[in-house]
Amino acid sequence: MHLRAPCSKKREASGDALPEPVLRTDHLGRTVGDAVLVADVAIDLAPGELLGLVGPSGSGKSSLLRLLSRLDEPTTGTVYVGAVDYRTIAPRTLRRTIGMVFQRAVMFPGTVADNVRFGPRQQGEMLSDDAVHALLARVGLPDFAARDTANLSGGEAQRVSLARTLANQPTVLLLDEPTSALDEDSKAGIESLIRSLDVTGVLVTHDMAQAHRLATRIVTMNKGRLC
Repeated sequence: MHLRAPCSKKREASGDALPEPVLRTDHLGRTVGDAVLVADVAIDLAPGELLGLVGPSGSGKSSLLRLLSRLDEPTTGTVYVGAVDYRTIAPRTLRRTIGMVFQRAVMFPGTVADNVRFGPRQQGEMLSDDAVHALLARVGLPDFAARDTANLSGGEAQRVSLARTLANQPTVLLLDEPTSALDEDSKAGIESLIRSLDVTGVLVTHDMAQAHRLATRIVTMNKGRLC
């Protein structure tokens, strides 16, 4: 089932051909023992699209996101990044290509700048002070480079997590309930930030209203399947 026509918001119809998907799944699924976590999912993600994935707890949303990032291995099907089967991409390269922001931000000990530099450093690249400042300015924390991560609020840590992920220049950004652990003010700030990023990605949320505020297209998930 290809979800070019979603459950809620729909892409505008036009006479032009749809662009090639940035990310595509083909009969993607994962079964563990007798438990079907994700079943026969087919999604095309267009350039610049933020797909909202909505469903109740236990519906398979986070399991699907883990498959998209290959944190878990599919037992059926695969994922294509452009035209490339992601099983042929080296894991370290894939982590840079498909960035993931989790529900709770985990900071490495040290400064905010150390955290932002982490991904590129693994590839032998040292981000300049100007590059770190630009990334932090993009997430609304322009003066935080020297701040110790132990002194960040929840909302600030989530912003740093976003900057750290964006430092890898991902082709696709996966957001797994990025505001669910935050207070209302921090939630509003992160939503505003996500709207400003202009990225291609998938947003997992249990909040349909949030999906309508942020996503360009919405699909729902239940018992491991997309509607």
